[in-house]
Amino acid sequence: MSGVTALFEPTSVVLLGSSEIQEVIGMASPQLFISVIHNMKKYFEGKTYVLDIKEGKDYKKLEELPETPELAVIMLPPNVSVQQSEACAKIGVKALVAITGGYKTSQRQQLKDLTNEYDIRILGPNTIMGIINTTNGLNTTFERNMMPTRGGISVVSQSGGVGACLLDWICFYKIGAAKFAFTGDKIDVNEVDLLRYLNKDPKTKAVCLYMEGIENGRDFIEVAQDVVESKPILTLKGGVTEGAAQRALSHTTSIAGSDTIVDAAFKKAGIIRVENEEELLNAAIALVKQPILGGDNIAVVSNVGGPAILAADAVVKNGLKLANLAEDTKRRIGRQYPRLDVVNPIDLIADARADRFTFVLDIVLSDPNVDGIVVINMLKSCFFKPRDAVAIAEISEKHPSKPVVDVPGGGEDFTYVHKILQDTNIPVYNTPEKAAKALGTLRRRHRTRARTDES
Repeated sequence: MSGVTALFEPTSVVLLGSSEIQEVIGMASPQLFISVIHNMKKYFEGKTYVLDIKEGKDYKKLEELPETPELAVIMLPPNVSVQQSEACAKIGVKALVAITGGYKTSQRQQLKDLTNEYDIRILGPNTIMGIINTTNGLNTTFERNMMPTRGGISVVSQSGGVGACLLDWICFYKIGAAKFAFTGDKIDVNEVDLLRYLNKDPKTKAVCLYMEGIENGRDFIEVAQDVVESKPILTLKGGVTEGAAQRALSHTTSIAGSDTIVDAAFKKAGIIRVENEEELLNAAIALVKQPILGGDNIAVVSNVGGPAILAADAVVKNGLKLANLAEDTKRRIGRQYPRLDVVNPIDLIADARADRFTFVLDIVLSDPNVDGIVVINMLKSCFFKPRDAVAIAEISEKHPSKPVVDVPGGGEDFTYVHKILQDTNIPVYNTPEKAAKALGTLRRRHRTRARTDES
């Protein structure tokens, strides 16, 4: 087992922390230690060993464990962490997660020297939360009982805070996840190593990256180009303005680099760039749930007029087009529902229930002029009920080559419908603009795939 694989797939893990040591300023604390122990013992399917390090006192040593763990998770102040990291390296631990930060340059170099001298890979320091693998229950975070449901999205975040925000959304909305990696200061393991691993991971269907800086840019682009042949990479880049770039440098000791150069590199690699955390997850959800968008022509099917018009505007703003419905489509819908004005966007009227949505969506998805659909199903001021949304998923499955995204706008309406559709293949968004942007992402992914197939 390689060191990077051991980060995600160890059969045994040792947790090194302290029930006594508390940094005045820093993450090392009994609270963090106890919480990580809780999550590992609750979720991890392998063996978990715990070493409680107490300064100036006797405590159980690594050499006294019944076996050599494959992974060590260290959550101690920098000076003690360096000592324990060396001890782990000497006994043959394959990988190490350094949770805490505050390391001096000399201390980071000491860790780097360990990777050169011993066969060990180090994630961090300053990862804050380390690793999650939903397949085997590995969870080195200190947020108790926070474990994503299993799914196809993997997240690599240079920032513990941004990663925690994404983790919170994923858990709150029950979005399926495969792997999480918080990279921190990247003295050893970086995005290139993690992308290589995730490229071979059968559970990962889409990769979400948050980056503040890129080291080894050429290697990163080459590996990313290889990954996007089989699975999409979505990236949120921090430090794009001068002030933010300076903060990124002090935050994770990373060089942010020219944003113009970074943007060109992302485009060359086929990486899809997003603007914020929510867009990152919205795009990933669409990519793992729906087929890519093979053309520009979008239909809007709605039970309300105003949001349908906003959706039409958003479709065009995202580089797509409103589909010109075929005459046969208009005729068939008009025969069944003579009162409907069958133009795109199609307004089904506020009394539409599952049967009307089913009939119209089936015909529109069969239209050769239509490449994808935005469905809008409001509950407020309409007859539509949350359970009616099941019909959308059922019709979508009959047309597996055309993406469908759903918009129950607002807050409460979104919550009700999302609960019904969260385990289906339908992405659900609370505004037409987000749904249209998701379709735009599916179109960009199609173009990337087409370019890859041609080369």
